[in-house]
Amino acid sequence: MRIVISGASGLIGSALVPWLETAGHTVVRLVRNSPSGAPGEAVWDPATGSLDPAIIEGVDAVINLNGRSIGGSRWSSAVREALRSSRIDSTRTLAGAIRSSDNPPGVLVNASAVGYYGDRGEEILDESSPIGEGFLAELSGDWEEAAVTARSERTRVALLRLGVVVARGGALDKMLTPFKFGLGGPIGSGRQFWPWIGIEDVCGIMEFLLVHKEIDGPVNAVAPQELRCSEFARTLGRVLHRPAVMPLPAFAARLALGEMADSLLLASQRVRPHTLEEVGYQFRNPTLDDAIRKALA
Repeated sequence: MRIVISGASGLIGSALVPWLETAGHTVVRLVRNSPSGAPGEAVWDPATGSLDPAIIEGVDAVINLNGRSIGGSRWSSAVREALRSSRIDSTRTLAGAIRSSDNPPGVLVNASAVGYYGDRGEEILDESSPIGEGFLAELSGDWEEAAVTARSERTRVALLRLGVVVARGGALDKMLTPFKFGLGGPIGSGRQFWPWIGIEDVCGIMEFLLVHKEIDGPVNAVAPQELRCSEFARTLGRVLHRPAVMPLPAFAARLALGEMADSLLLASQRVRPHTLEEVGYQFRNPTLDDAIRKALA
């Protein structure tokens, strides 16, 4: 296939591009600056909606990974706006180019997040569950609304709702330091569910979605193993051969991170990968222990 990818230099994109190229696909990476001369780059400007329609014309798929890091800094008004614009502007630009194409791609895969569901406690959530409350839910909902405008008789839209991605360079790296010093442990009560997904499965699921034409709409990209925060911490401690008994109180997390703590660390989302299980996707890292060992290796 010939695949256009936005956000190719990010956490997921840096793993996905070589994954797809190794499988024999041709990848075109969208970049904001002038091409370096390397093959497979194309210039765009999502902030202004600038994207040459010829880049999209005749490709098999578009994968949208664009977006500023959610956990990069406290959510000030300016950061909130940057989080929104970096996702929604780019998605509107891609969707507009797809709609105006005479020969549009067969699929747009848009990476969103399980933050769509908000804080839901013990409730079991699948792709049919309604949107939740809070900034992340609103952001994810608006992001997905922008993506579905690309849908037509010739283009389906897969809305990939990602759990915590277990990979070097992401949330895992932020957890490693306290654990290595024996200071790791659960956050808050530790009873909140933390949906997660290994980076190998993120790449595998995206490639799976390109060829499974029956999949259209939301897809929960989370591992089948349900874990609470306390269980996540114990697993990480076991892999690192370190204790996981130093809890971080909820008030301390809020003091350090503000509202971000409630949305990213203290919220409970018991998310099931119902669609993937229904179509028979085989998880490469079905347990967190395996996903962490693969990431650290």
